[in-house]
Amino acid sequence: MKQYITIDFYFNNLEHIPIIDVRSPGEFAKGHIPGANTIGLFTNEERAIVGTAYKKESKERAIELGYGFVKPKLNDFITQSIGVAPEKEVVVHCWRGGMRSSAFADHLIENGFKKVYVIEKGYKAYRNYVLRFFEQPFNLKILGGYTGTGKTEILHFLEKKGQQVIDLEGLANHRGSAFGGIDLPPQPTTEQFENNLFTKVRSLHPETPIWIEDESKAIGKVAIPDRLYFKMRDMPVYFLDIPIQERIKHLVDTYAQLSQDKLAEAIGRITKRLGNEKAKLALNALENNNYDKVVALILSYYDKYYLKGLQKRQESAILKFEITSVNHEETADFLINLINQKNG
Repeated sequence: MKQYITIDFYFNNLEHIPIIDVRSPGEFAKGHIPGANTIGLFTNEERAIVGTAYKKESKERAIELGYGFVKPKLNDFITQSIGVAPEKEVVVHCWRGGMRSSAFADHLIENGFKKVYVIEKGYKAYRNYVLRFFEQPFNLKILGGYTGTGKTEILHFLEKKGQQVIDLEGLANHRGSAFGGIDLPPQPTTEQFENNLFTKVRSLHPETPIWIEDESKAIGKVAIPDRLYFKMRDMPVYFLDIPIQERIKHLVDTYAQLSQDKLAEAIGRITKRLGNEKAKLALNALENNNYDKVVALILSYYDKYYLKGLQKRQESAILKFEITSVNHEETADFLINLINQKNG
């Protein structure tokens, strides 16, 4: 049986069922539903040929070419689909819920699948659902502090202690500075970052406090969805003021073991913002393994940059707390007690 469903129906009733994305590998790589399995009807090249024929010749010619590409793969589609959904119950989608997903669903039904659900309007409907999701209110607790405060590590301890947490930098595969991508996996596309973020936030209770780091709109090459970012900017920030020497030590511990060549490249990328003289001094210090000096020079830029963003907030929305040392677990306990006192 083939049944068309809305994206709302899928999330409310069928998330436990395997899902197959029949778009091309390139479409899937740009963005997909987290957890979806890719079984593309066409390769990237085949999709381009079919699309060109549709635009320049006719729909009929495009269908003819498409069938020619798909026919040799029909048996393999069944084998792959059974591997994904051995119970022979599956959700299928393409870009707009059109011919690709419908034809694939028919092929599965003809070859023994019991139930095949096709998402109406396909991945496009999912993307609209994702972006609308961030319109709802969230009880955000914004964790702020200069570079080297250890905000990510504090978030991890908050999560271990039962707090709701969104680790934006973890989802972005980036630490949020010119040095942020060193020795980390490639970043997702902004589209996939939004999809992954949606999956994470959807697992949280919106009315219970959700800790999230004070970030710029862009984290490396990805961007926070507008609706969530504006909410973050409107909420008070819990600003942790930690002595610079403590922050330098933390950053040296974090970055000193990374590739010197990549660190030098990162310094090169911020030369204009850092200033030629400071950049030169930082590179010389790096060559001499004087990491404390490297970090101190670079913080002269990043502290000013963060302060500039902080000053765009209302002064009353900046809740400042002096923390004497970088002890992530103790700071997490302090923040939890702070929230509990306010809620009490």
